[in-house]
Amino acid sequence: MMIDLVARQVQILRAIIEEFIQTAEPVGSETIDKKFNIGVSPATIRNEMVYLTKQGYLNKSHTSAGRLPTPLAMRLYVNELMKERQLSVADEVGAKEKIWSHRNEMDDLLYETTRVLADKSQAIAIAMLPDNRIFHAGSANLLNMPEFFDIKVMRHVLSLIEEERLMREVFEFGISENPIHLVFGSDLGNLDLEPVSIIYTTVDAGAIKCKLGVVGSFRFDYPYIIPMMKYFKGLIEEFAA
Repeated sequence: MMIDLVARQVQILRAIIEEFIQTAEPVGSETIDKKFNIGVSPATIRNEMVYLTKQGYLNKSHTSAGRLPTPLAMRLYVNELMKERQLSVADEVGAKEKIWSHRNEMDDLLYETTRVLADKSQAIAIAMLPDNRIFHAGSANLLNMPEFFDIKVMRHVLSLIEEERLMREVFEFGISENPIHLVFGSDLGNLDLEPVSIIYTTVDAGAIKCKLGVVGSFRFDYPYIIPMMKYFKGLIEEFAA
């Protein structure tokens, strides 16, 4: 996937993505030059950004000279460029303690898991059972992110998580060979969902295969959320064994 990029272009692209995740703002060459030790001039960074735009990894911002990463860039980042963070012992123990007492009742376990995962991700957490029942928590978290100040974006996300058929389509759409799957709002053909991404996994809890996911900003803290999702998947499967 990265054959059209040399090491310096990868370095610049990673810097732009990580700055965008932090700030939600278009990223310019001056920012990259000041904050990241790329080792080339701002003019060279600008030229590389033009190339990355032509290759489909960056979009021009309508409001500034900066650039924004595209879904293609974000998928590359998640699959190949980012380093997953090691979860702290406090993270792991805290998560396990909160859901431990619900381990013998699947509905309770999934509901409690969505509450904890919503808190950890600062997004909406969602669990979907094979009979299409949906548990979700954390809708108010989205109001802390600038993407969701747009009422149309918020309305579409809330409609999505309430509608079993739509969520089932999303989960089918994102299937990949990875244990954690990624769907971007732009994949779904709805302009109002473009600032959104959905990260989910299939949990194999004995006789029950359910979906567990988070719905939030395109700017998720992927290096933290993805190992957290893997941890919850493992916990629930361990309880069901």
